[in-house]
Amino acid sequence: MAQVPNLDNAPINLTTTRDQSQKELINTLKNIRGKKCLVIDPKLSGSLSLIVQSSQLKEHGAELRHLTAEPVETDCTKMVFLVRAQLNLMKFICSQIHNDTSKGLQREYFLYFVPRRAVACEKILEDEKVHEMLTVGEYPLYLIPLDEDVLSFELDLAYKECAVNGDTTSLWHIAKSIHKLEFSFGTIPNVRAKGKASTRVADILNRMQAEEPVTSDMGIPEINTLILLDREVDMVTPMCSQLTYEGLLDEFLGVNNGAVELDSSIMGVQQEGKKLKVPLNSSDKLFKEIRDMNFEVVVQVLRQKATSMKQDYTEISTTTQSVSELKDFVKKLNSLPEMTRHINLAQHLSTFTSKPSFLGRLDMEQTLVEAQSYDICFEYIEEMIHKQEPLINVLRLLVLFSITNSGLPKKNFDYLRRELLHSYGFEHISTLNNLEKAGLFRKQDSKSNWLTVKRALQLVVEDTDTTNPNDISYVFSGYAPLSIRLVQHAIRSGWRPIEEILKLLPGPHSETKKGRFASSPSFDTLSGSLNNLERVADGRRSIVLVVFIGGVTFAEISALRFLSSQEGMAYDIIVGTTKIVNGHTLIETFIE
Repeated sequence: MAQVPNLDNAPINLTTTRDQSQKELINTLKNIRGKKCLVIDPKLSGSLSLIVQSSQLKEHGAELRHLTAEPVETDCTKMVFLVRAQLNLMKFICSQIHNDTSKGLQREYFLYFVPRRAVACEKILEDEKVHEMLTVGEYPLYLIPLDEDVLSFELDLAYKECAVNGDTTSLWHIAKSIHKLEFSFGTIPNVRAKGKASTRVADILNRMQAEEPVTSDMGIPEINTLILLDREVDMVTPMCSQLTYEGLLDEFLGVNNGAVELDSSIMGVQQEGKKLKVPLNSSDKLFKEIRDMNFEVVVQVLRQKATSMKQDYTEISTTTQSVSELKDFVKKLNSLPEMTRHINLAQHLSTFTSKPSFLGRLDMEQTLVEAQSYDICFEYIEEMIHKQEPLINVLRLLVLFSITNSGLPKKNFDYLRRELLHSYGFEHISTLNNLEKAGLFRKQDSKSNWLTVKRALQLVVEDTDTTNPNDISYVFSGYAPLSIRLVQHAIRSGWRPIEEILKLLPGPHSETKKGRFASSPSFDTLSGSLNNLERVADGRRSIVLVVFIGGVTFAEISALRFLSSQEGMAYDIIVGTTKIVNGHTLIETFIE
C-alpha cells in the first residue's frame, strides 16, 4: 500500500499543493545534471516520503543517503544536501566536505535549506571555510498533507522554542504556510486567534497579506474561517491518554509520518527480527471507518465484521450460489488484508490497554481533570517517583496536576522537585527549569480557575455513549477536549458569549475580518444554513481551517471530524498543525 496518502476526497484541492512541492524538488534535481548523491537530513526523509516516492528521485539520477556525523562514501562527483536550517546539521556538512578534501576528492556541492535559509547556519559554513564551495538554495516546503483533512508544518519544537527559548521563528513559518494556501484558495475572510503565539501569527499573516496581496478576482474564498489556537491554551488534553483507535496507536506504538513501525511477528509475518512499516491513512477504507472510534467500539466492530465474513464463507461452501452472490463474496474477500491488518493491530493494542497499570493511570487522569481530590493526586505522583516509574509518565501526570491547580503550593512544589532530582538524577534540573519556564510545572500564585472553565464549557460529561456518540467527549470516554470545545463555540455562536471564559485561559484573543466576504453572517454564527454567499461555486461546503500552534493529538482530530459530520453542520473542517503530538512526545521536547 502506498505511503503517499490519497488526497482525492480532500475538501479542498490538496493534490495540487502536494504536486507543486513534488515538482519543485524534482526540478531542483533536474537542474543538477547527471548522477548525484542526495544527502537528506533524516528528520526530513519521513516528511518527503509523503510528497514523493524514492523511486521518482532515483529516476532523476539521485543516489539517496542520510546525513549523519559519519561521512558519506560515494563515487558521485555531485553531492546535494537537503536539510532543515539546524546548526548541528551544518557541522555534519562541514565534516563531510573536510573529509572529502583531505582525501583529495573533487566534488561539486549543493545545499538546499528546507523551507528557508538561516543566517546563523551560513555563518558556521563561512567560519569553517566551506561556504564558497557550496551552491546554496532553498526548497520551500512549508506544509505537508498527512491526510485528506490534516496538514502539518512539521515544526517539532515549535512549542518549546516559543515557550522556553523565546524563539518565535516558527510563527513566521506558520503564517507563511497559511499565506501560501491563500494563493491557491483565496484570502481567508474571518480569522479568530486565542493565545500569545496565535494572535502573533494572525498579525504576521495580516502584514504578509498587505505586502503580498492575493488577487481579488478569485471569487468566493474556499476557506471561510481560520481558527488559530495555542497548545498552551489547553495543555490538559495532550496530557490525558487518548482512547480513540488512532490515538492509542500513537500512544503505544508511535505514528510517524502516517505509519507505525513494529515487529513483523505482530502482523503475523514470520521474519525473525524484521520491522514492518504499516501505513495508516484514509486510502485504507477500513482504517478510515474505525480510526476515530473509541477503541472499545473498534474491537466490537472488527469482531462483527469477522463473524459476518465467516458466515458468508460457511454459506458459500455449503450451498450452491449464483454468480452474482459469488461476485459479492469475492468483493468482500478483497478487504481481507485490511481486516487482518487491523485485527493484528487491535490485538496488540489490547495487550497494553488491559494492563492494570494503564487502567489505574486512566482513573488518576480522571481524578486530576475533576480536580477535587488534591491529596489523592499528590500521593499518587509521589508514589510514582518513589517507584521510579518512567520519568515521562511521571511528568505527564505532574503537568496535568500543576495545570488543573494553577501550580502547586510552594511547600509541595519544592518537595516534588527535590524528590524528582533525587530519584532521576540532578541532570534533569534543566528539564524541570524548562517546564517551569513554560508554566507547565510551577508554584501556585493564584487560585485555580480550572473548575470554573470545566463547568462553563461542560468538559466532563457523565454517561458518555462511546458506541453512538452524541458529543466530542467520547474520544476520552467522558472528557471533552477543551481545545475542541473552543472550536465548537467558535463555529456555533462565535466567541462573544464565552468571552469571560476565554479571559481565564492563557494568552490574549483576537478576531479580524477582511475583504468583501467577511460581512457574511458566518462571523458571529458559523453554523446553521449557509446562505448562497457562503457556498463555494460548485456547491461544496465552505471550509474552516483550525490551526494548532504547538501540536495536536489524534483524539482532537477525531473530535473535529465528529463535529464536521454532525447533522446541520455547514462546514468541512481541515486541521493544520505544527506537529502531531501526544503527551509523551510533547514532554520529550522539554527533556534536556
